[in-house]
Amino acid sequence: MRQSKRMRSRSPGLWQNEYSWEERVDGRKRRRRDSHSSERENKSRRQHSHYRPYDGRSHRRRKRSRSVEDDGEGHLIYHIGDMLRARYEIMSTLGEGAFGKVVECIDHNNGGPRMALKIIKNIDRYREAALSEVEVLEQMNSLDYDRKYPCVRMLDWFDYHGHVCIAFELLGLSTYDFLKENNFQPFPIENIQHMAYSIVRACRFLHKNKLTHTDLKPENILFIDSQYDIEYSPILRRDQRTLKNPEVKVVDFGNATYEHEHHTSVVSTRHYRAPEVILDLGWDHSCDVWSIGCILVEYYLGTTLFQTHDSKEHLAMMERILGPIPTNLLQKTRKRRYVHRYKLDWDGNSSSGRFVKKSCKPLKEYMMCQSEDHQNFFDMVEKMMAYDPAKRLTLEQAMRHPFLAGLHKTNSSRNHHRSSSNHNNSSSSRSSRGSKF
Repeated sequence: MRQSKRMRSRSPGLWQNEYSWEERVDGRKRRRRDSHSSERENKSRRQHSHYRPYDGRSHRRRKRSRSVEDDGEGHLIYHIGDMLRARYEIMSTLGEGAFGKVVECIDHNNGGPRMALKIIKNIDRYREAALSEVEVLEQMNSLDYDRKYPCVRMLDWFDYHGHVCIAFELLGLSTYDFLKENNFQPFPIENIQHMAYSIVRACRFLHKNKLTHTDLKPENILFIDSQYDIEYSPILRRDQRTLKNPEVKVVDFGNATYEHEHHTSVVSTRHYRAPEVILDLGWDHSCDVWSIGCILVEYYLGTTLFQTHDSKEHLAMMERILGPIPTNLLQKTRKRRYVHRYKLDWDGNSSSGRFVKKSCKPLKEYMMCQSEDHQNFFDMVEKMMAYDPAKRLTLEQAMRHPFLAGLHKTNSSRNHHRSSSNHNNSSSSRSSRGSKF
């Protein structure tokens, strides 16, 4: 798994017997300030005087060998060529985040394959979060033993002198990094269709197994292979990258939450946060669907749809793009400072109001083409971003929406053919064995 800079299937009833296991995960949920923040949001925070970066004193670290050192932020100090557990040879740094760093390694125990190793900071809150993620990943591996779903695969994990290290399959760039390196040029609608199908399949798998990801964003969606061709665009008058393979996988399950677990009031990175979260109305699986809608529009435009760091301004942008927030939601909110007479308390003539009016427009006005694919895309996104979670498109419904239905039908036929072939091979094998007796 490359990190950005900035589960065989069971019947639901069987999950009821696993709550004791899940409750242990619940006890390990972290409470860190940046857990639902991207670097895009954190950079803005640091500009304010109330933001205090980590000073190395407020969190405990484990005692360790003197030969292993950390830097001032709790990162493991390593060098290219270093060996961890006499097995994993560090080849390069792939990325860095609030949690720690991701490095590319060679696994010398399995014939030398390349893989990604997530090295968590030697700080209690990050270590507890990583252990929670490990347990979720182990359960996902057991539920998806034949690797049908596009979720990143954990290969191994271990504790290295206080640093939880998680080994993953090696993937390509995050979709955010690809956008960034391509000068934020939008993805073609054909690519978005394949990317959307993979994201929806991955998250539908989570939802069927009582998990909500809660932190979907372009940084947490990685290409399986981000190789590309370079083509000259006469319209842009510059070279443009064209993906060879648009298939993606969903990563980062450190914030994944089971239905029965405590639901923290705030989830998701700001730009992909659903209105019910901002209004403190409680949330469920549908908050992931909202996030997916925001992500897909970002792929289509090349830029973030809701470019703000203020909750009230965020709600005002939603109203500008999606229409008025329903009165029944505003009546129920605990955030009374956002509401006046059951309407959003917002001055459209203020400087912020003028900014929102200038930078946002009704959703379908962003449509670049009136072709059927584009119209189906905006219809699906609009339904994914319904204000009322009860009326929002489910991922099961999304799979059958005209924008994804073609891919879903093709994939279902392929899986049915593969399943039939496996069944026939198994029957032939049994017949062969029977003829020997």
